[in-house]
Amino acid sequence: MFSLDCFINKFVTKRNCSMFKKDVDNNWETLSSRIEGKTILVIGGAGTIGASFIKVILPFKPKTLVIVDTNENALAELTRDLRSTKGMHVPDDYFPYPMDFASPVFEKMFRARMGFDIVGNFSAHKHVRSEKDIYSIEALLQNNVLHAKILLDLLSEFPPEEYFCVSTDKAANPVNIMGASKRIMEDVIFSYSDRFPVKTARFANVAFSNGSLLAGFLARIQKLQPLSAPSDVLRYFVSPEESGQICLLSCILGENRAIFFPKLEEAQMMTFDAIGNELLKAHGYEVLLCNSDEEAIDKADNLKNGSNLYPVHYAASDTSGEKAFEEFVTDTETADMTRFHSLGVITGKAIPDKNRVDYLFNELGTAFNKSTVTKEEIVKILKDYLPNFDHIEKGKSLDSKM
Repeated sequence: MFSLDCFINKFVTKRNCSMFKKDVDNNWETLSSRIEGKTILVIGGAGTIGASFIKVILPFKPKTLVIVDTNENALAELTRDLRSTKGMHVPDDYFPYPMDFASPVFEKMFRARMGFDIVGNFSAHKHVRSEKDIYSIEALLQNNVLHAKILLDLLSEFPPEEYFCVSTDKAANPVNIMGASKRIMEDVIFSYSDRFPVKTARFANVAFSNGSLLAGFLARIQKLQPLSAPSDVLRYFVSPEESGQICLLSCILGENRAIFFPKLEEAQMMTFDAIGNELLKAHGYEVLLCNSDEEAIDKADNLKNGSNLYPVHYAASDTSGEKAFEEFVTDTETADMTRFHSLGVITGKAIPDKNRVDYLFNELGTAFNKSTVTKEEIVKILKDYLPNFDHIEKGKSLDSKM
């Protein structure tokens, strides 16, 4: 029987157990003292990383867990998962809410509870494909940047003991709008660090996370549809459990304005086509290389007739915003590589210039209020704020491919 967890360990992360287990075990007493009996709010908690964070923080027995997510079905499944897991501590004060964290009803709920001790924000547009046109770009920046300020202003009225917001490896020297939005998000949350402690983490792709290409592989196999992937894009991967542990350690143990990241070596990078091939073999198929999406789609019909040859199309990346490799730290940042066994910590980040942050918000707000605004105008605004934003524009979106 196919086990996804075992497959991830053997062929993707190539680790038998979590790389962060030692760091969690070494800090168990500290984690327990800072979490037990506390009230916790998790925004975007029904996604892969948010749900993983919830699963690794619940053993420390918080008093309250409120989960907010716009995906009602995913919230229901998360609740079933937690309730069905042997030994899982689910607090009596447990409320999953299908709502938007920038909505009036969220504000009502938050004020009624007078805030929370620990707040984790995992709500984000995470796909490079989210910059296909001006409307998708505005939605991305609203969620990742502009709405963050609404939340932070609300938190300022009831300051939490810890605030964590997930970032991405793509925030280091960004080449796409999603990565730039996350780099700006870091500045936005750090600009509130004089009001309450804020922390974040940049980490690798989460293997088989919701909506990811690898999760798409499973869906394609289930539907007997061909696989398609870039053959030249190297990525770091962590397991879902590891993603939750990174966020837990950063949220609870990080100093104010700390950025955590995993200690991964270049040799641990994987290509999507290599993972796709191993996944097909694990399902009992032989790989049939095709020269185009169309050829692969055509030959997939043979799968319905019992063929053991699975068509795939792998090719070099030719879409906007794709970075050939991943990195976590820029040349201008200082990282402490000694505090944790498997985590580095970017330290010494100053409180950003609040006037610059406010100016950026005004520029974006003015642009989006215009009847017409172009992608190029938004990219210029972002470049003016982030001089190292080297946007890769190829005029083609991932949505134009399988």
